[in-house]
Amino acid sequence: MHGIDARGGSVVVLAAADLRLDTSPIDFVFVALYFALALGIGVAARRSVSSSLDFLLSGRALPAWVTGLAFISANLGAIELIGFTANGAQYGIPTVHYYWIGAVPAMVFLGIVMMPFYYGSRARSVPEFLRMRFNTTTQRVNALSFALAQVLIAGVNLYALGLVLEALLGWSLEVAIPVAALVVLTYTFLGGLSAAIYNEVLQFFVILALLIPLTVAGLARVGGWNGLVEKVTAGPGGAEELSAWPGTGLTEIENPFLSVLGIVFGLGFVLSFGYWTTNFAEVQRCLSAKSMSAARRTPIIGAYPKALIPAVVVVPGMIAAVLIPSIAALKANPDAPSDVTYNNTLSLLMNEVLPNGVLGVALAGLLAAFMAGMAAN
Repeated sequence: MHGIDARGGSVVVLAAADLRLDTSPIDFVFVALYFALALGIGVAARRSVSSSLDFLLSGRALPAWVTGLAFISANLGAIELIGFTANGAQYGIPTVHYYWIGAVPAMVFLGIVMMPFYYGSRARSVPEFLRMRFNTTTQRVNALSFALAQVLIAGVNLYALGLVLEALLGWSLEVAIPVAALVVLTYTFLGGLSAAIYNEVLQFFVILALLIPLTVAGLARVGGWNGLVEKVTAGPGGAEELSAWPGTGLTEIENPFLSVLGIVFGLGFVLSFGYWTTNFAEVQRCLSAKSMSAARRTPIIGAYPKALIPAVVVVPGMIAAVLIPSIAALKANPDAPSDVTYNNTLSLLMNEVLPNGVLGVALAGLLAAFMAGMAAN
């Protein structure tokens, strides 16, 4: 694949093999251990499932810290990791609006205002709550539309996972998709929501085991935070990528006032509140809490890591934009022909800065992110 760098003279050549992770047998040991542990949690959770309430809501017996971590892990899928790392490379700091404006306020609102209605109704799902509040027609419309959306989203997750494993490990789509789907299907079928939630808690820490070393190693390569600031400022995006406001590059609205207005009301209210307060994949974690107090604290507990995650998702993207030649060339000349996209940012940075062993943990973290999203669906 070929691309032109910022000077328009030299050619950046990136073969498909350059996207392949330089793995060793020890890396695959970590991946195998993760799969075994995920399946083991499903088998262990099977013992506690004896009714539909146990399967769908873990018997409403889980503590708030467990449901809180599961709440955020269910949303911390690989599409978010790959997408927001890509956004970090392309836009810089303004990407944090998707977290601080587009998530945290709505999560707090869900805990304080909405959960007394949801949990107090004793409904097992949002569609069931809508039947109680309105009628059966409303329930069926919501359930069918949500089910269709989840099937489509799961398909995107599986296909994206297959593409990543094909690029990073050389696995074909025919192998990668069935393997990942079978593991998730097995532990959710065996243990229901309990298996999904405890796996999501595990996946939360495995994902952090990918993101934290990636961020630290990347910062070390660019001379720390000050070195990153200098390189980003000198790059094509300039100092604007180091300031969250007015975010004109992110919104593509030239007027600063209208850009801020779009972020606060469009992202912060319309999109954010519509998603976080009605999405059953998230609300279900709250409904599985052992008490009304625990249910209300679930999204609030999840808001703390949600507010900190940009430090290990957005910052690595910014690092890749100044450290990885192919991403830097793409950023300098977006119209140049190249098979590399911003969606390659995470995998290219992993291969650049992580040694073997740690790379295996990182690969397990990437798989965990995909599986967390699929299990929630």
